[in-house]
Amino acid sequence: MKKESFSRKVFIVFNTAILVFLALICLLPLLNVLAVSFSSKAAAATGMIKLWPVDFTLASYRYVLSKQEFMTSMGVSIERLFLGLLVNMVLTVLVAYPLSKDNKTFKFRSFYTWFFLITILFSGGLIPGYMALKSYGLLDTIWALVLPGAVPVFNVILLMNFFRELPKEIEEAAFLDGAGQWYTLWRIFVPLSKPALATLVLFSAVGHWNSWFDGILYMNNPSHYPLQSYLQTVIINRDLTMVNVNTLSDLGQISDRTSKAAQVFIGAIPILMVYPFLQNYFTKGLILGSVKG
Repeated sequence: MKKESFSRKVFIVFNTAILVFLALICLLPLLNVLAVSFSSKAAAATGMIKLWPVDFTLASYRYVLSKQEFMTSMGVSIERLFLGLLVNMVLTVLVAYPLSKDNKTFKFRSFYTWFFLITILFSGGLIPGYMALKSYGLLDTIWALVLPGAVPVFNVILLMNFFRELPKEIEEAAFLDGAGQWYTLWRIFVPLSKPALATLVLFSAVGHWNSWFDGILYMNNPSHYPLQSYLQTVIINRDLTMVNVNTLSDLGQISDRTSKAAQVFIGAIPILMVYPFLQNYFTKGLILGSVKG
C-alpha cells in the first residue's frame, strides 16, 4: 500500500472538519426544536433551552396529536405523497425512456426535448395556472396539488442520462429474443435503474412533503390544507386552540412555542424515516450522468 503524503493527510483532516461543521449546522437547529418540544412552558419562556429539554414533558405532543386540524392535514399530506410519487415516477419513466433513444429510433426526440426544456426556462405564471385549474374544476381537490407538477423535467433529464449509460447490448439482446419496447422498459431498464429511481423518489417525496404554497393557493377550505400549508399558518399566526387540551395539568405545561416545535418536528418525522431506507441507493444515484463508457 502506498503511504499517504503529508499534504493528503492535511486535506483529509480539513475536509473532515469542514463536513462535520456543516453537519452540525444542519443538525443543531433540529435538536433545538426537538428540545423545545419536550420542554415545559416556563422553560421555553425563559429561553433556558439549548440542545437538551428542560423540565421534560410530553404535554405538547399529547396536545398536537389530539388536534383534529393537525391530523387532518397530515392525512392530506400522506395522500398527496402517495399519489404524487406514483404520478411523478410513472410519467418520469415514460418520458425519459423515449428521450434516451437516438433520432433514428425516435423521430420526434429533438422536438420533445426542446418542448420539455422550455418548461424549465419559462413559466405560465400563477394566475394562468390558477385559472387553468379552476376551469378544469380541480380547485380544492387533491389533484390540484399533484397534477401541476406531474412531470418533473429535472428528474426526467437525470433519468434520461442514466438510461443512456446502460449498455446498448442488453437492449439489443432483448429485441433479438422478441421483446418489445414496453417489455424492455419495465423488465430490463427499470430494474437496472434502481439507484437512479431511488434518488428521484427521494427528490419527489421531499418536494411533495415540504411544499406549502400551492396548498394555500389552490385550497379554499383550510381543512383541505396539506401539513406544510397548515404549519405555515400556525407558525405565522398564534395557535388559539389551547382550550382543547385534555387536562388542566397539560395546559400549564404547553405554550405557543412548545406546541409549534412539536408540530414542526412531527411534520419532519416521515422524511427522516424514509431517508435511511434509500441511503444505499441514494449514494449511487448521486453520480447520475457523470460516468460514460
